[in-house]
Amino acid sequence: MPSQIGLIGVGVMGENLALNMAGKGFTVSVFDASAARVQQFVTGRGRGRSIRACPSLAALVDSVERPRKILMMVPAGQAVDALIEALTPLLMPGDILIDGGNSHFSDTTRRTRVMEAQGLLYVGAGVSGGEEGALLGPSIMPGGSPAAWVSVKPIFQAIAAKVDEGVPCCDWVGAEGAGHFVKMVHNGIEYGDMQLICEVYDVMRTLLGMTAEDMHPVFAEWSEGELKSYLIEITRDILAFKDQDGLPLLDKILDTAGQKGTGKWTVVTALDLGVPLTLITESVFARVLSSLKDERVLAAGVLKGPEIRFTGDRAAFVNALRGALYAAKIISYTQGYQLMRAASLAFGWTLNYGGVAMMWRGGCIIRSVFLEKIKQAFDADPELENLLLDPFFRDTIAGAQQSLRNVLGEAVKCGIPTPALSAALAYYDGYRSANLPANLLQAQRDFFGAHQYERVDQSRGSFFHTNWTGRGGDTASTVYSA
Repeated sequence: MPSQIGLIGVGVMGENLALNMAGKGFTVSVFDASAARVQQFVTGRGRGRSIRACPSLAALVDSVERPRKILMMVPAGQAVDALIEALTPLLMPGDILIDGGNSHFSDTTRRTRVMEAQGLLYVGAGVSGGEEGALLGPSIMPGGSPAAWVSVKPIFQAIAAKVDEGVPCCDWVGAEGAGHFVKMVHNGIEYGDMQLICEVYDVMRTLLGMTAEDMHPVFAEWSEGELKSYLIEITRDILAFKDQDGLPLLDKILDTAGQKGTGKWTVVTALDLGVPLTLITESVFARVLSSLKDERVLAAGVLKGPEIRFTGDRAAFVNALRGALYAAKIISYTQGYQLMRAASLAFGWTLNYGGVAMMWRGGCIIRSVFLEKIKQAFDADPELENLLLDPFFRDTIAGAQQSLRNVLGEAVKCGIPTPALSAALAYYDGYRSANLPANLLQAQRDFFGAHQYERVDQSRGSFFHTNWTGRGGDTASTVYSA
């Protein structure tokens, strides 16, 4: 009997996805550039499962039923293109190539078009949940050739995480690179969530003098309330974890953060589409700043800041931290959804924003009870321009904003860096401002570059130039937006 799907690349994610599929009753053919790795897998964790090793790409393709579904789990970039080039001559019209890695959405759009021109179908599937999610049920965000969905849907929805009464955290996202775009935004929000939690942790540690043991019950309590989420839960568990000597392991971990690039892609795309993704941007830069460990150690002995001293009610301030984190989390998701909305308009996609929230409710890294509220917001108004305009989020952030202001006030007074929390409040205050000082900015631009400006006493779309010095003449620059 032929296999239902072929999988190329039995690394951490590929191996666990293969086990997941086999556990759901599918027969999986596997291949890897390392024959030893395949052999180790099928005789080890895959032993006794419906997983068959293939000695070559041709053997793998021949072993899969038509239309063939081939899942590629290889590093993003040139490795994907090289694999596609090797596979294409082996495939027949209607066969489906699936990229389950973290590819850039523009590459997926390009590859989809190339494959479709050859009569093949292509799927770019964002997969979130890490090693455990791949094995037990990830969130899967597929996009690409719409005609492929009917064939890959039974497998994807079978292996995906389930919520409520068995609803799979997987549905069709949209054409071309839409699936990988949504996964990219997911990762950007993940960067934001993680940085916000780290800043709250730092305020607890530095300002309040709390130990890991002190913080553990706080995060345990938060993990059962409106902040309930995977990242809060693992933070709770990290704070309780002890090293071999009985001391908190967290205190022994070097403060330099790594990243694989999806957060940067999110920020660059936001700049390209003109979306103020300020919180996630600060989260990316916070990781970059953390990598300058040697410089920071040197600067710490040279650059002086204010005295760190807290004289208030610690329990009340911890509660304010909870409110600040909740308010900032709302802003993080707001900005992520703004980016998806801009992409949908720019690329001609029809993204189901409420559906995306449903896909993120289980399996993925940013899963939380919070997402149900986003689904309800877009159910009530599918054309919602900004989450902050939804009644629930409007009222919630109105109640939590003072906590955010209080926390930031104390952090600033004591010199504790809170870039993501600060960006959240700055965005909120900017978005709710009917008037910003950009009128002066436009006057400056017109003064030195004749870039023109609009007037409040004239209709929008009418542009004017002033000869500010009397020496500049009346010639104006063209109006454009980069």
